[in-house]
Amino acid sequence: MTTATVTAPAAGAAVRADRLFLALALGATAILVALVLLDGQLASAALILGGFGLGVAFLKAEFSYTASWRRFLTRGEAGGLIGGLIVIAICALAVVPVAALKQSYGGAIAPLGASLVIGAFVFGIGMQLANGCGSGTLYTVGGGSGRMLIALAFFMAGSVLGSLSLPSFLALGGVDPILASDYLGPWGGLIATLASLALAAALIATIARKRGANFIPSRNYIVGGVAIGLLCIFVFVAGGHPWSVTFGYTVWGAKIASALGFDLSQAAFWQWPGPKHALAESVLSDTSSLTDFGMLFGAMAAAAASKPFARTDWPPLKSLLAAAVGGLLMGWGARLGFGCNIGAFVGGVASGSLHGWVWFAACLPGCLIGIRLRPLFGLSKD
Repeated sequence: MTTATVTAPAAGAAVRADRLFLALALGATAILVALVLLDGQLASAALILGGFGLGVAFLKAEFSYTASWRRFLTRGEAGGLIGGLIVIAICALAVVPVAALKQSYGGAIAPLGASLVIGAFVFGIGMQLANGCGSGTLYTVGGGSGRMLIALAFFMAGSVLGSLSLPSFLALGGVDPILASDYLGPWGGLIATLASLALAAALIATIARKRGANFIPSRNYIVGGVAIGLLCIFVFVAGGHPWSVTFGYTVWGAKIASALGFDLSQAAFWQWPGPKHALAESVLSDTSSLTDFGMLFGAMAAAAASKPFARTDWPPLKSLLAAAVGGLLMGWGARLGFGCNIGAFVGGVASGSLHGWVWFAACLPGCLIGIRLRPLFGLSKD
């Protein structure tokens, strides 16, 4: 009798909290969509809704680049890693030919050089310490993780620092972007991109077999990978560019820094046309921010509708420190490396750009170092 008297009100309060967060997520999304529609921005509304769908898909599928890469490196399990390649293959079906044939569309391309390699390597360290990449940080924050809220805050700070560092690293030189479609045409470029993905999947599966580990993606990763891949195409069609995550963090961090009295407008990065426009205008004019907002609220809605929302204990201080250090490293690395797992790897490879594979190859060793550092912060290597 006593137990029922105590727990029933608590359970009722928990249900009400879940409903409140669900209502907040849906209401905030509706307001954002209404604001951009009032300004006549139909594509912006589509980007918010596309981001919302991505938040739901990532959270429901528990689709984690960070964990799947860690499982591959520590145990040889490759199902999650191959599931990530499914996303890229589906996205490439649209991005490679459309970006090559339509002038109004562009791929995610970047030069090959020290900036790319160093940025990807540092990002790899950070993602394993933070226990989330660019997209992972966002959807777990939306899902109610206080720890990842710390990671996001430091991710933004690191992104601003990275924006100040990038011009100096670009001055070190490099090779101009290499696009498969520039050499093989739109359809030849698509075939080459899909072939590279098949070759990578075969190599990854071979390594997994030699280590006696599984390489078949779980049902969650197959269904989630297909859904995320299709949503990536939706975002590409709406925005004219492959989905990106971390530029939005850079813009948010820069606007906060400006509000605190820091003048970034004279920095070289913030004088480039894209960043200059993003810093001067509303965040609702930045395509990356629109999908980020949508993803945040989509994950919040999915979490509040399906499980207890934000009712886990805060982790130990060392774990929070790892989140902060990891977020800072990811932010800095993402700007130097032209993006994260999404903007650089998924978007780059799906565009037929060689830099996507170079980013992946440089990020994995960084992940290994991050994995070895995890126990220092009380985190498991697995």
